[in-house]
Amino acid sequence: MSGTIKKVTNVAFKASKNIDWDGMAKLLVSDEARKEFSSLRRAFEEVNSTLQTKFSQEPEPIDWEYYRKGIGSRLVDMYKEAYDSIEIPKFVDTVTPQYKPKFDALLVELKEAEQKSLKESERLEKEIVEVQEMKKKISTMTADEYFVKHPELRKKFDDEIRNDYWGY
Repeated sequence: MSGTIKKVTNVAFKASKNIDWDGMAKLLVSDEARKEFSSLRRAFEEVNSTLQTKFSQEPEPIDWEYYRKGIGSRLVDMYKEAYDSIEIPKFVDTVTPQYKPKFDALLVELKEAEQKSLKESERLEKEIVEVQEMKKKISTMTADEYFVKHPELRKKFDDEIRNDYWGY
C-alpha cells in the first residue's frame, strides 16, 4: 500500500477522534437539523470505517508459484514482469500550500470572533440580570431611584420640562 493512502487514513482517523459530535448536536435547534446532522455523522463514520478497514491493510502478496503450476510459467512470468514494472506515482500535494495561509488567516479571524462573542455574551448576561432585578423592583421603585440608575433619562425629562415640551 502506498504511503500516501496510509497518511490519509491516519489523518482521517485522528480527525474523527477530535470531533465533538455531542457538543455540536446540543447546538442544533430544529428536528430537521438534527436529522441532517445524524445522517452527516453516519456518513462520516462509514467513510472513516471504510478507510480504516480497506486502506490500512497491506494487500496479500501474489503467490506466483501457485499460478505457474496451473497456467504455465511463461504466461505467469510475463504477468509478473508487467506487475513488477508498474510504478504508482507519488501523490504531490499542490493544493494545500495554496490554501493553508488562507485557512490559518480564517482560524485567527475565528478566534477573534469567538472572543468578541464571549464578551458580548457576558455583557448580555449582565444585562439580563439587571433587567430581572429591575422587573422585581419596578412596582415599588420611585422615579428618583429609577433616575439614579438612568441619569440620561433624568436629563432628557428635565430638558423637556424646562423647554415646556410635554410630548403633544
